[in-house]
Amino acid sequence: MNNLKSTFVKFIVALALVLTGASATQTIATNVAGQNNTVQAAMSKSEKAAKRWIAMRESGGSYYARNGVCYGRYQLNIAYLHGNYSPANQERTADRYVYGRYGSWVNAKRFWLAHHWY
Repeated sequence: MNNLKSTFVKFIVALALVLTGASATQTIATNVAGQNNTVQAAMSKSEKAAKRWIAMRESGGSYYARNGVCYGRYQLNIAYLHGNYSPANQERTADRYVYGRYGSWVNAKRFWLAHHWY
């Protein structure tokens, strides 16, 4: 009987982990797929300030600035934008790039200060 209880408890725990993991994966996929408002709302004041600082250094804050193969407010490589140069896509793509490469806008700013690019 104890063996049956133990197996049942393990099954329930495993099921809960699978369901929790699926929910977390769905949330992450939804956010990455373009819910930029979620990222923006979760940003601290220092993150927003660092993002704004980089935008000013890269393009003077313009979504239409161009420098060779770099375009927009964050001077992203045009290949990253996949033909969609809209401000919303620039914001999403810049967030995805920065969080993927540096982990935060604050870290990206630190890198920029050391290297004059990010």
